[in-house]
Amino acid sequence: MHDLLLLALLLAAVAIGWWLGRRDHQGTADQPGQHTLSRDYFVGLNYLLNEQPDRAIETFVAALEVNSDTIETHIALGNLFRSRGETDRAVKIHQNLLARPALTPAQGSLVQIELSRDFLNLGLLDRAEKLLENLIHDGGDESQRQQAKLLLVDLLEREKEWQAALDVAQPGLIRQYDNIQRAAAHWLCELAERDLESASPSLARKKLRQALNIDGHCVRATLLLARMEHDTGHYKAELKLLKRIPDQDASFAALILEPLRDAYRLLNDEEGLEKALQKLNEKVPMTSTVIMLAECVQRRAGHQEAAELIQAQMERAPSLRGLDYLLHLYQQDATAEEQRFLGPLNHHSRALLDARPRFRCGQCGFSGTELHWQCPSCRQWGTTRPMTGRKGD
Repeated sequence: MHDLLLLALLLAAVAIGWWLGRRDHQGTADQPGQHTLSRDYFVGLNYLLNEQPDRAIETFVAALEVNSDTIETHIALGNLFRSRGETDRAVKIHQNLLARPALTPAQGSLVQIELSRDFLNLGLLDRAEKLLENLIHDGGDESQRQQAKLLLVDLLEREKEWQAALDVAQPGLIRQYDNIQRAAAHWLCELAERDLESASPSLARKKLRQALNIDGHCVRATLLLARMEHDTGHYKAELKLLKRIPDQDASFAALILEPLRDAYRLLNDEEGLEKALQKLNEKVPMTSTVIMLAECVQRRAGHQEAAELIQAQMERAPSLRGLDYLLHLYQQDATAEEQRFLGPLNHHSRALLDARPRFRCGQCGFSGTELHWQCPSCRQWGTTRPMTGRKGD
């Protein structure tokens, strides 16, 4: 990070030196022998070479006049302050730029975008929102309006203004950006959950279908629709929805196991559950599925056959959860002497399972024991998935 800062400052110093040299050359064209760069520039360069970036920045800002040739350099210095966590100083630079009459409309829009980033960084959301709305309606070129929309969507998302974020994002941003498309489906899921809380299932269902129209891979929308069918006693319709999820995103297959089991039990269809689990394991092999299947086998044929099923799974794909369940089965037939050894082993394996994270974000690596549809760390939607493999399911 320190090396990157010095590199950025060095580039800024080169830009400032070029401008000062150009200015002095033009200003002294009629006076040979008077080509002199600003003393402040050399002082700042000396600070930079002596690895004193704070003093170098202050000196460069003082040396650099504000005009049409130096706008971008001033913006770069303001952004440098923001990246260093000194956003209040970035605000001063960007506000100072806005007060200059020499700005072109495009330059004014660019400075307003950076100032809105400053306000977002400081948590001054109302001020940022006002700036961005003005830019969207009366801003510069199309690319600048696009940047303003992206920032406004981010702001509205932070405020949990899901419908307002949708209004800004659709249809353009949703079509153009995959992450916005994925996020928009989740905003609709958030709105659907509010409808369910206020006893408006028809509105919720409509929003969930809209979510799936926007993003056909939105597992969350399908799960919510399945939950609605469950709550109204339509268990066959629930099962039909649950069985779509492995095709939407196989990494979320573990989420359907418990609702699948509960729906089949409410239908009093143990045989149907066993067949469904076998099909699921063929499509998406997981230890969790085999364990639930072993529970069916245990109820039908006893724990010896269930143990054989788990042993075969452990040979194919060893996992902590498989080991824990196998120890549990062995205990059921163990003598008192064997229990002395198996009991503590099963206790320790259970403790390890309880302590392990169950979900991990594929974007930033954040992990935890609860599923967050929006990652608390990187704030991406739908990137946190159940962990599978030896330490997972």
